[in-house]
Formats: sequence, structure tokens, C-alpha cells
Amino acid sequence: MTAPPPPLLFSQPPRHLAFMATPSPDARHELERLVARYGNCHPGEADVIVCLGGDGFMLETLHRVLEAGLETPVYGMNYGSVGFLMNPTDEENLPHRLWNAQAATLHPLHMNATTVRGEHFEALALNDVYLFRQTRQAAKLRIDVDGLVRLPELICDGALLATPAGSTAYNLSAHGPIVPLSGNLLPLTPICAFRPRRWRGALLPSSAEVSFTVLEQDKRPVAAVADSMEIREVAHVRVREDRDRSVTVLFDPGQTLSERIASEQFNA
Repeated sequence: MTAPPPPLLFSQPPRHLAFMATPSPDARHELERLVARYGNCHPGEADVIVCLGGDGFMLETLHRVLEAGLETPVYGMNYGSVGFLMNPTDEENLPHRLWNAQAATLHPLHMNATTVRGEHFEALALNDVYLFRQTRQAAKLRIDVDGLVRLPELICDGALLATPAGSTAYNLSAHGPIVPLSGNLLPLTPICAFRPRRWRGALLPSSAEVSFTVLEQDKRPVAAVADSMEIREVAHVRVREDRDRSVTVLFDPGQTLSERIASEQFNA
């Protein structure tokens, strides 16, 4: 039995659109065409933000929405390579496409990192937070979950915690599991684990708090990355899902993020 589609966000085609584009020539050219046809609002006054670019620029746009505290949904049109978060490029009847679009709500991960010098940094990640060795030396990490030591020592290139939306990105390349949006799970995945060699990671409840402690910090420096923000020489990193913040991404009917994540599990 097929599940019913999610309810529409709008009672009529949205009229106030804000356009953002990556600097590529194709995207800038399309931006000019769309603005001439539909106008261009300030993002804070728009019904929908339309993002022209690839997945990387889409993540940048979603971070801007989060940082500004906006509740405006974002609709992507693909002018990149993969376009997993994007929709096909078509400027015809754009308000009606947006009217019929289906929404996915994404909650970011919140990273709290402390460096070996005692500096503190915070960042949000919609894809993943990962730790990675900075030199030829393998990293040594201790992993705690909700205050309990689950892995006293992981010798590896690194480790990552991904959101369900990000489970098909770096996490999948590191042979981590794909997680459905409705699963309320976070994949914890090692990157090139050396010891214990057979540890393949864990699926954690979305309420879990994961702590990474860097062992032998002077000899084996480690960086932490939350989407595009990188912190060098970290000593301790805590990560949890921030349920108080969210962004809404729009997809054409039949091409929702949940469907794309499901389809990815059957790709050869």
C-alpha cells in the first residue's frame, strides 16, 4: 500500500521568490532570466528561496537560512554535478512547481570542538561532522556515547557522524549505512579503520550525544570538520542532533529526498 504524499506547504502558487546562484556562467545566466521573469525578493520576505547551483551551493544556502533564523523553504535547481539535493532545471511555470512541491525537514548536527590550546568552537552540519588525521600518522580516537566509553581506542584515518540526509554523502563513500529520513538514526562510521580492523561503525538513536577524544594529541594531530567549517588540532569534539533548529527543502513530486535515499540503496 502506497503512503499518501505529504501535505502541500502552500494554499496557492507562491508569488514572492528569492533567487540565489553559484558563480558559474550557466547559473548566473539562468539567474538573470528568472529574475526578469519572476522578480526577486529579499530572502527574509520571500515565500521560497530558489537556489541555482549544485549540492555544495545548496548546503551553503541552507546554512545561510539557518544562521539568519529564517523559516523560508529552499528549492534547488541543478547547475552542479551530482545534484542529490536539487531538482531538474526548468523555468516554466515555476510558481506552480513550487506549489506542488513536497517538503523535507532537516535537523542539523551541532558540533562543539575544543582545541589542544583550549579554544572552543561551535558549528552546525547538515551532512556530517568528521574527524580526520592531519599528518602521515594515523589518528587515535576514543569514542563515548551518552557519557559511556564505547570504543576505548580507534586507530584510523578518522571517523564521522552523519545525518540521515548526509548518510548518502561522505558516509556512504566510507562504507557507512544509508539511513531513511524517518529512521531517527545517526550513522557513526570509521574512516579506514586499522584497529579494531573489523569495526564497521554503529547506528545510534538521533537523541545520542557522541564525544570524540583525540589520544596522543601532540604526535597525532586531528582536524574536525562540520560541513565546510574546519577546526585544526582538536582535542575533544562533542556532536548531537539539534532538534530545535531545522530547514525545509522542497522537491518535485515523485522526487522527494526520502525517495532518493531509498533509491540510492538499490543502486549498483
